[in-house]
Amino acid sequence: MSAILDQNHCFFEIARQRNLIFYHKGYFSHSIVAAMSEVVKLQLEVAGLSGPTRRKIFSSFIELSQNIVHYSSDALSENWQQGGAVREGAMCISADGERHLMVCMNPIATVAVNDLREKLEPLRSMSIEEIKQAYKLSLRADTPTESKGAGLGFLTMARDASAPLEFAFYPREDDPETTLFCLKTII
Repeated sequence: MSAILDQNHCFFEIARQRNLIFYHKGYFSHSIVAAMSEVVKLQLEVAGLSGPTRRKIFSSFIELSQNIVHYSSDALSENWQQGGAVREGAMCISADGERHLMVCMNPIATVAVNDLREKLEPLRSMSIEEIKQAYKLSLRADTPTESKGAGLGFLTMARDASAPLEFAFYPREDDPETTLFCLKTII
């Protein structure tokens, strides 16, 4: 029992030293995200962050969470008690001085990698004005048939970020039809 307590103490110390604001690895659903959002709001408020910074972090938290709920390929249930999908992923929010790092990871179908890369890669080289213009155009455009929204999530995060979005794909050796998608934003 002592070894378990020591491991938990180590995790707590590492989290404290790295200024971990929020971390969740496991299942996400609309109701789980709603509960987590209350914790994130409180953590951001207690941290004493300015209103605009809190809004940007919270907005990106919601977008990252929705990405997991809608697109993670590992579903515990598609329509859990009519409350929506319950899907696996992980998210972390940490502070690094004035910057806030947000990282999200979830499994996706390997066949979706190229489409996702094509959506994200252009955002890396766009100016903030170009991102805002693309956002406005997306608001007016029809929702793509394969999308669960208007395609605004990545644009919202790119608009609020202080650096270009970073992303990576990690093919799973044990399951070639599944790739881990990792997305990082800095607010």
